[in-house]
Amino acid sequence: MALKARLDLRQSQSLVMTPQLQQAIKLLQFNNIELSNFIDSELLENPLLERAEPGQTFAESGDDAVGNGEQGLDARAIDDFRDREDLRGTDRLAGSDSMGSDTSSPLDCATDALYDGEGEITPDGAPVGAGHDYSLPYNGGGMGGADGDDLPGLEQTLADSQTLRQRLDDQLNLAFSAPVMRMIGSYLIDMLDENGYVSGDLAEVSDALGCDLADVEAVLRQMQGFEPVGIFARNLAECLELQLRDRNRYDPAMAALVSNLELLARREFDRLRRICGVDGDDLADMIAEIRTLDPRPGRTSDGEPATPVIPDVLVRAGSEGSWMIELNSDALPRVLVNEEYVATISSGIRDREEKTFINERLQTANWLVKALHQRATTILKVATEIIRQQDGFFTYGVSHLRPLILRDIAEAISMHESTVSRVTNGKFMATPRGIFELKYFFTTAISSADGGDSYSSESVRHRIKSLIDAENPKKILSDDKLVELLQKEGIDIARRTVAKYREAMRIPSSVQRRREKKAQAR
Repeated sequence: MALKARLDLRQSQSLVMTPQLQQAIKLLQFNNIELSNFIDSELLENPLLERAEPGQTFAESGDDAVGNGEQGLDARAIDDFRDREDLRGTDRLAGSDSMGSDTSSPLDCATDALYDGEGEITPDGAPVGAGHDYSLPYNGGGMGGADGDDLPGLEQTLADSQTLRQRLDDQLNLAFSAPVMRMIGSYLIDMLDENGYVSGDLAEVSDALGCDLADVEAVLRQMQGFEPVGIFARNLAECLELQLRDRNRYDPAMAALVSNLELLARREFDRLRRICGVDGDDLADMIAEIRTLDPRPGRTSDGEPATPVIPDVLVRAGSEGSWMIELNSDALPRVLVNEEYVATISSGIRDREEKTFINERLQTANWLVKALHQRATTILKVATEIIRQQDGFFTYGVSHLRPLILRDIAEAISMHESTVSRVTNGKFMATPRGIFELKYFFTTAISSADGGDSYSSESVRHRIKSLIDAENPKKILSDDKLVELLQKEGIDIARRTVAKYREAMRIPSSVQRRREKKAQAR
């Protein structure tokens, strides 16, 4: 076969994601904070965008508002500007440059065992009635609405707090006057990990600074008296010791307990009583005081203030068992196109490049407003279907949570699963039973033993916790017994699944629960 150059013409179809589509997808998966930051950047880059006044909607700022009153817009100037630019064919989108192209530490293991969390908290609100009448008091142009003046939220008025490093530096300057001691102290501050522990070897500090090890140890001992109490400890036992000494509670019995934290984590209370030389009541009091201490003083003393969760969807009980669903106006960006500014500058611009720039900015602004409106509509549509599918949860509680996957919602509202996934990512719903992330309502299915409807994994976890909370202290339920009880209720579940759910809820094993309840009974 001869080799030669050829020129062929072929016709094919391909799907190309435009910058507008790419940005629309990103807007869909943004949470409130990310969306607010994006809107702020767009307001800086696009002079035709502005924040809407409280109570103003898109309809009020559109063509219907043009020419109303002496301060109205010149509709003919705007139309003339758009017509002239459309004839030039400058309909491309501008601003494309701004568009986007299990291991645990020993400390974690110890503190997880000693400081059990409260487990899974299930909001227990009163039943609000059943039904499938979903009223939607949502105004599509409501993005411009807000209650009250456009003032900063309460969380934005909090006073700035010192960081942990600043607090330690201030205490260091007061505690030491010698430059050498201050240098050692500053080096030790740099060695702190996120929990407030000294993570390195003191001998390495001595070698690095060229000073005596005794000086490093002396500085460390004095800095262990800094605030917060427990800072600069080298391990968990020393951290607890520092806090107990500060409370004047570090007696020989407590010292023995702190030295045997591994026995406390395994709940071997009989051995602890013998080692500490105390009875059951005294040991219980000592353990209760240990639980009041902070095993991570560095975490609670530094960092930014907690960001409050702002729900995207508000759900409340309506009349006759219906649910009222609306978007939270505080979580929606209030952005409009400044048509007045467009009319003002359009009549005075004659340069072709300037006209092209203004037209591109106008198209970008209009597209952004439409994209934000589409984002809000999609969130409302997904949330409405979730409430329809999980009506039993809102009426009776977590025990009636149904198995639900993304495909179920996607098929019901005629959308792709990826779109539903983006919508539910980082979005929250305020309900009579509490605030939940939209992803909370998607759970895997556990088959029924009698061939009936499947059970939600979340409802099964809740049932396991309920059985353990109600167990007789003299008859602790083992994982096998839990499986037997659940199968009697029609839930077909394996023992390893029960153990996995129990451990995920930080519930100790039956052996550890038996030891703990036996110690409490004494």
